[in-house]
Amino acid sequence: MKKTNEERQLTKAEMEIMNILWSPPTPEGGLTTHQIIEHYPEPKPAYSTIATFLKILTNKGFIQPRKQEGGGKTFVFYPLISREEYTTRVMKEVKSTFFGNSLKSMLSFFAKQEEVSEEDLQEILSLINRPR
Repeated sequence: MKKTNEERQLTKAEMEIMNILWSPPTPEGGLTTHQIIEHYPEPKPAYSTIATFLKILTNKGFIQPRKQEGGGKTFVFYPLISREEYTTRVMKEVKSTFFGNSLKSMLSFFAKQEEVSEEDLQEILSLINRPR
């Protein structure tokens, strides 16, 4: 069965590209393939590698390419989903898959697995207790 865009997840390599696109240094918001490569840490991937991942991300519905004005064949890539929207989707799936859709079970798991400082715990409690 083919997954819908809402069900698709990013691979680690795709996530690296999305993180760059979610934090663009340009005011316009989109980046070209060369600009994406510039923001990669060393060793930088090959142009063809990034181009392949951009095609995959486009086909999955995570990004949209647009021809750059006056840029000939150059495309600028824009995210179609925000980091927050994607994180929310993934965390809902984690909660459903691993914790029976129970927020209490998920939070208690992380509280037991992580070493939470007293300061962090107080901050978490204040977030929970603040009026909605």
